[in-house]
Amino acid sequence: MPKARLLANDFDFAKTLPEWQINLATQELERIFVFKDFKDAFQFMTLCASLAEKLDHHPDWSNSWNKVSVRLSTHSVRALTEIDITMARAMDQFALQVLD
Repeated sequence: MPKARLLANDFDFAKTLPEWQINLATQELERIFVFKDFKDAFQFMTLCASLAEKLDHHPDWSNSWNKVSVRLSTHSVRALTEIDITMARAMDQFALQVLD
């Protein structure tokens, strides 16, 4: 796993990840992805799982038919780190791939 580097105090979540919500109290990024059907949701999760294994950084997530609820945080340091941002950006791109 890449070293979990903490984010700068002035990191601009709204600009960098406009679709994600930030929970500073729990140090988590949260987003719900909505797809056409279960097959697309599962395809998205499969793409994410492959990257998560490579990064050794796994999301907390759940799936209900066409929705995938995601929470990202670096549990080892109890904070948001660059690896969370990397994963969130990749998930955004994977969702676009599946939605096309």
